[in-house]
Amino acid sequence: MSERFKNCINGQWTDCRSGRTFESRNPADFDDVVGEFQASGPEDVAAACQAAANAFPGWSSTPAPRRGEFLFHAAELLEARLEKLSAEMTREEGKTLVEAKGEIGRAINIFRYFGGEGARQFSYQIPSERENVFCYTVRKPLGVVACITPWNFPSAIPAWKSAPALVAGNTVVIKPASQAPLSALRLVEALQEVGIPPGVLNYVSGAGSDVGTPLVANEAIRAVSFTGSCEVGSRVYDLATRRRIRVQLEMGGKNPTVVLRDSNLDYAADILVNGAFFSTGQKCTATSRAIIEKDIYEPLMEQLIIRTRALKVGNGLEKGTQIGPAIDGAQLQTNLDYIDIAKKEGARLVCGGNRVTGPKFDRGYYIEPTIFTDVTPNMRIAQEEVFGPVLAVMIAHDFEDAMRLANSIRFGLSAAIVSRDLTRVHQFINRIHAGLVTVNLPTAGVEYQLPFGGTKESSFGMREQGPQALDFYTESATVYLKYTQ
Repeated sequence: MSERFKNCINGQWTDCRSGRTFESRNPADFDDVVGEFQASGPEDVAAACQAAANAFPGWSSTPAPRRGEFLFHAAELLEARLEKLSAEMTREEGKTLVEAKGEIGRAINIFRYFGGEGARQFSYQIPSERENVFCYTVRKPLGVVACITPWNFPSAIPAWKSAPALVAGNTVVIKPASQAPLSALRLVEALQEVGIPPGVLNYVSGAGSDVGTPLVANEAIRAVSFTGSCEVGSRVYDLATRRRIRVQLEMGGKNPTVVLRDSNLDYAADILVNGAFFSTGQKCTATSRAIIEKDIYEPLMEQLIIRTRALKVGNGLEKGTQIGPAIDGAQLQTNLDYIDIAKKEGARLVCGGNRVTGPKFDRGYYIEPTIFTDVTPNMRIAQEEVFGPVLAVMIAHDFEDAMRLANSIRFGLSAAIVSRDLTRVHQFINRIHAGLVTVNLPTAGVEYQLPFGGTKESSFGMREQGPQALDFYTESATVYLKYTQ
């Protein structure tokens, strides 16, 4: 019998009011039930928001360095449980065990980084034009904030949203994605175990319509940080701005990697395979478009196809697996639908394109890493986010043509260039429409101590991660203090 997990409201692990639950299943073997989770509703959301509102005065008045200590202690617990938590993540999300360990490690580092930020919340002292007047700024927490997180990074993203919110003095309600709710629960569990006060951090699982919508609409909520699809993000934006509360959105990407003629072809092929196919392409920063200068197109494609066909697809818990399953049947079908659309629009399938079948695969959502060539900019495969291991390859006549192709998209999250020409590299950095730019590195792979976010329709609001993350969760007050009467 599978384990039954509960909500965390006001420091207590509790069933939802309706008594209903939903199952989370292993996408590598959908007979394997990871656990049962609470199918919460508006009443549970209201209780969590009220608990957070009640806890806010005490938490916000706690010195910031002491708030940071809870994150330090929770990081120690998570590190001691690394093996267990990594295996759980692989079971619930499908990514390889190596990738899961890396993500848990990243969540640990995020907790430690923002624990330190408790002692580094800098303000400014500004000279006054008047005598005997001392002027300075202070950071103040917003109040109760909502963190709505996705399934593809079920530990790292809840960590990078909740940690800066907490250390800044806010209280938090987390709503995890229903496809992978356990990893976020483990973060909350660790903070509860180290004694974070009741109501400071609350966790409510359930469907977006039953939990996410009433959470954003709750009058106690003063800010919403959301990562997910553009469609849902637009609804979150409409609800939040209607109430004039702060909102942060991280949404889709259609990220290009530009490969110039001076590149080392073996190295470029490795960059493309890593960015396009690792994590089953289920990253908002994944490479979904390869733009290759025509002089090296044929030899690079030869290397790229060889490497892609050699990738091992399978259960992420099995040694040697490089590509795990899609998260669920719906995402697998989306991948297959886009493959059919690309064929009908005239793209040429040169690698993959099929569901993986056989005794080891029929109980999971496996798909072959897929490459299309002869892709033109107006094709849907070149414009729309698939969120799977599907790479669209385009030929650029020269650098200017590559820039045109790279920027002819409504998204602007991540972009990469592979080149040894420093002039072209700097021109690319200056002209590319992206919030994250990498040089001779994959489009995917960000570090916690640096700001993260995109442009155009990929992002809205302030940056996540790094020291700038605190800007979203705080507001500045300016003080004029005359010290004589």
